[in-house]
Amino acid sequence: MTTPNKTPPGADPKQLERTGTVREIGSQAVWSLSSCKPGFGVDQLRDDNLETYWQSDGSQPHLVNIQFRRKTTVKTLCIYADYKSDESYTPSKISVRVGNNFHNLQEIRPLTLYVVNEELILSED
Repeated sequence: MTTPNKTPPGADPKQLERTGTVREIGSQAVWSLSSCKPGFGVDQLRDDNLETYWQSDGSQPHLVNIQFRRKTTVKTLCIYADYKSDESYTPSKISVRVGNNFHNLQEIRPLTLYVVNEELILSED
């Protein structure tokens, strides 16, 4: 999603899209996964249904690769995680990387997810 201003943490991305604050651009990209179980792949990751999800099926690291066909500025990235439903499957570390191709990716934002009173707290490393 792109946005001209900083998006407040915890904001509802669908509401922000309806009001024109952000624009969903994921459909302009090619999505791939390091692995997935049958029926738990990219389609379920992207379907806007909180009851469906991606489930990896391999050794770590578990990766979601999003490639745009041309250079694209991404100002906001929204990730939904539900600790109460996922518990041990909720990621604890997220690495955001950018580059011109898969072989020259540079990490721009390491993030850590902490659980406090069954709520997820995001921290920049």
